[in-house]
Amino acid sequence: MKAVYVSQFGGPEVLEVVDTDIPTVGPSQVLIKVAAASVNFADVKARQGNYHGKGQPPFIPGLDVAGTVTAVGKDVSELHIGDRVISFPREGSYAEYCVADEIVTYPISDEISFDVAATCPVVAVTTYQLLAKVAKLQTGEKVVVHSASGGIGTTAIQMAKILGAGKVIATVGSKEKANVCYQAGADAVLNYRNDTLENEIRSLTDDVGPDVILDPIGGELFEKNLNILAPFGRIVCFGGESASFQTGNLHKTCRSVLGYSLGTHLKERPETLKSSVLQVLEYVQQKHLKLFIGEKFPLQEAIKAHQWMDSRKSTGKILLVP
Repeated sequence: MKAVYVSQFGGPEVLEVVDTDIPTVGPSQVLIKVAAASVNFADVKARQGNYHGKGQPPFIPGLDVAGTVTAVGKDVSELHIGDRVISFPREGSYAEYCVADEIVTYPISDEISFDVAATCPVVAVTTYQLLAKVAKLQTGEKVVVHSASGGIGTTAIQMAKILGAGKVIATVGSKEKANVCYQAGADAVLNYRNDTLENEIRSLTDDVGPDVILDPIGGELFEKNLNILAPFGRIVCFGGESASFQTGNLHKTCRSVLGYSLGTHLKERPETLKSSVLQVLEYVQQKHLKLFIGEKFPLQEAIKAHQWMDSRKSTGKILLVP
């Protein structure tokens, strides 16, 4: 089969398309013929050597996949050859075939295309977990979604609305990215680089501040987030630069700072993801949730896909198709 390997840590040019053996399944695993795999920012971090879930090169990147089961291990009980599935593969999805554990592989309806399905696992499950499970979003609450024009951001805007948010404020790094956020349903779009960001958000939240802030950026932006967070509000950090704060800024106002990593869930508590995946697939099938596909590249053009993501010009999801 053809597969993309990270040959060494570095820029997009370290991605190499090679011929390699089709992997074999273990007792509790399935072999998936890849129909489409999504490109996530975590793949870029893995390529650079900065992602906690990957070891040393060479390795196949890719956190999620959509495809068809072509072989099953002897202990697999709920999946069968021919099933259309999405999954979080064990060894990467930038390939024509990949292996995944049954516990993190989920059947999908014939009504959901493979392209749409491939966008779901990382972005849709992450945003549902961020908002419903971690932040515990309540009906009518005001939400800020930072870095909102990408796959996670455009999905988070919609997910917040689905879960009953009263107002969703998106932030982006350039005005060119605002339109995709409005298409996703944002009530307002701001530039997080502006010095006036805190005042703009206060104005949009009746000077109370947002109840939930999704922060994948951290650093100085985290400090601004804490300054404007409403009493009883929650900041959920799921990436970005480190930041520090005084605990006194929390207990006096009943505010919370929370962390989330999908990779840690997959490693430590994979069984907890099933209910979120099933809920997300229901939203997709009912067309409550629309996954934005920005670009689609052949597997052999993985370098171009990563160059496009590195450019910071991409919006929505990037797909690789064998």
